[in-house]
Amino acid sequence: MTGAEQGSDRRGRGNIRRRGGSLQVRVYSGVDPVTGKEIYLSETVKGTDKAAYRRADKVMTKLQAQVDKQRSPSTAVTFSYAIDEWLRTADIEPTTRHGYVGYIERTIRPALGEMPVNKLSARNLETLYGELRRCRVRCDGMPFIEHKVEGEHDCKKAKCKPHECKAMAQSTVRQIHSIISGVLNAAERWDWITSNPAKVAQRPRQAPPQPDPPSPAQAARLVEKAFELDEAWGTLVWLVMTTGMRRGEVCALRWSRVDLDEGIVDVRSSYTTVRGVGREKDTKTHQIRRIALDTETIVLLREHEARCQEMFAELGAKWQEDSYVFVGMRGDVMSPYPPDAVSNRYKKMATRLGIKTHLHALRHYSATELLTAGIDLRTVAGRLGHGGGGATTLRVYAAWVAAADRKAAEILGSRMPKRRPSD
Repeated sequence: MTGAEQGSDRRGRGNIRRRGGSLQVRVYSGVDPVTGKEIYLSETVKGTDKAAYRRADKVMTKLQAQVDKQRSPSTAVTFSYAIDEWLRTADIEPTTRHGYVGYIERTIRPALGEMPVNKLSARNLETLYGELRRCRVRCDGMPFIEHKVEGEHDCKKAKCKPHECKAMAQSTVRQIHSIISGVLNAAERWDWITSNPAKVAQRPRQAPPQPDPPSPAQAARLVEKAFELDEAWGTLVWLVMTTGMRRGEVCALRWSRVDLDEGIVDVRSSYTTVRGVGREKDTKTHQIRRIALDTETIVLLREHEARCQEMFAELGAKWQEDSYVFVGMRGDVMSPYPPDAVSNRYKKMATRLGIKTHLHALRHYSATELLTAGIDLRTVAGRLGHGGGGATTLRVYAAWVAAADRKAAEILGSRMPKRRPSD
């Protein structure tokens, strides 16, 4: 027998133990910083003869080298535990956190939660992404009934239906990948794992942006209908259409940020609601921007301001320059128009007009109209609040940038000196 076979100090070379027809090599790797349990690296060598023991000695040397170079994972806690620690320590906006928790509880934790964080591999992640792209509930492909209620029930009354596989969108899978990568990045920083497998795992390709703005004729019908319903509502739709402001930004807009003499809107914040509780936060890109207003928009906002002041007086409320430009319920002038209510009302209005669109498409309309008119990319990006000096704008609106470039070429060509026809 070798010295290793006979056993040695666990904190030294380790030991080799006979297990049936094989040899188990174990090397002490330290104490788990989370659970406090001792950690051992182990590997099995087939056979029990002298040659097997020689191979086992080499394996033990290899494992000891891993410990010396600190390449071995330092904890065997589950991925679910790592998720909880990441959520507890990460600085994430409440709305973003709310969305992340939804993805975690519906998809990530059921699929990967029980797996030790140091055993998670790129293949595990790619397998999950492939399953989600086939079926968002990761079914086994066998037919089954999706029951609407638990326990014994009448499926006809409960309207239970046979399961139909529906692929999860590429963008959603990419979002799930981003969450997993964030958790594993933290685990790597905390020395729980030696490397982040999400960095090498292949994720679905990012689908090219496909903005679908309403046509000028549709935009005219939409804004006309909005004013028919309510002057304040029409002003809101008009402002989004002419400035390209995001939904949350227009809801958070206060009169103190609107300079009608200079014709400027100062966009500094966005309004959001989580579980019915509203709050203001930074804009999406955490940047302040100033948007110039056209003459017609200034006139509409002056009229809207006068109506707001009149409404305050009727309700016995004190008018303040810091009041919201657009309020929701008539009896509550201190709260902004809820973002979800804005989207829902706009969607219903468009549906009644037979136009398939949504509120965010007005932002696309503003951008594409400006680009088609020949406005430079940097100016359009500034009005929209895009970062990267126009890179995002170019990626999203490439087709319209090409159209604007064609128009620029025609304009330049028309200004060139005319060539005389050759004899």
